[in-house]
Amino acid sequence: MTSSAPRGTRPYYVSVDDEEQVFKAAYRQNMSIVLKGPTGCGKTRFVEAMAYDLGRPLITVSCHDDLTTADLVGRYLLRGGETEWADGPLTRAVREGAICYLDEVVEARQDTTVVLHPLADYRRQLPIERLGETLDAAPGFGLVVSYNPGYQSVLKDLKDSTRQRMVAIEFGFPSPDVEEKIVASEAGVNTDIASALVRLGQAIRRVETAGLREVASTRVLIASGRLIVEGLSMRTAARVAIAGPLTDDALVAGGLIEMIDAYLPDDNVRQGD
Repeated sequence: MTSSAPRGTRPYYVSVDDEEQVFKAAYRQNMSIVLKGPTGCGKTRFVEAMAYDLGRPLITVSCHDDLTTADLVGRYLLRGGETEWADGPLTRAVREGAICYLDEVVEARQDTTVVLHPLADYRRQLPIERLGETLDAAPGFGLVVSYNPGYQSVLKDLKDSTRQRMVAIEFGFPSPDVEEKIVASEAGVNTDIASALVRLGQAIRRVETAGLREVASTRVLIASGRLIVEGLSMRTAARVAIAGPLTDDALVAGGLIEMIDAYLPDDNVRQGD
């Protein structure tokens, strides 16, 4: 779990469509929001930027299979020989009027996420059974969840009853010109390097193979750029930051390396050359 307050510089985010307008309109109407899109396309950074713009603290929870309702709501802990109640991140957000962001919410069990229902609709309440009380959400509270539809299955999906309590914002990868600006800014590389990395990413996204569960995200392109800034060649950076994380299949990895060699300059070309 991470928590942050809107201070300092606004997190870098380039608007692609009307997602900022939709998010802020839904937030002002006390509506919960679900962000859908592929891994590494900017969902988390978008939430950080929106929390900054709205002047609200942000509490982020990375969901996983073992996440329980108690992990979200809270539990009794033994401290100094005495039993004390400790709020979970969701309860803290409800009390403080923060935005609570549940990242990859479908990774959590459905019997855990059902606790969101009274918060996600008109009631805006969080029942805490162990305390025997129901909290009304403080002004400013917002509930945002995200997931990658590419991982959907019968076992990993949002319940329909959860979906219909939320406004959905669809995310995809930005257009090449926008993505170049993002990679250049986030990685600190020049325009030529950012452009070459984006062209490679676009090519990988057009590949259809069973051995490639995910395509090259903006995140891995930025990671490549950051390694280039550190002095690694473009091809080496792409091999370890793109080909390596995307697949363990030797045949598919070989194909990706061939694409890297075809789309990126020779190994002696580095940032600043």
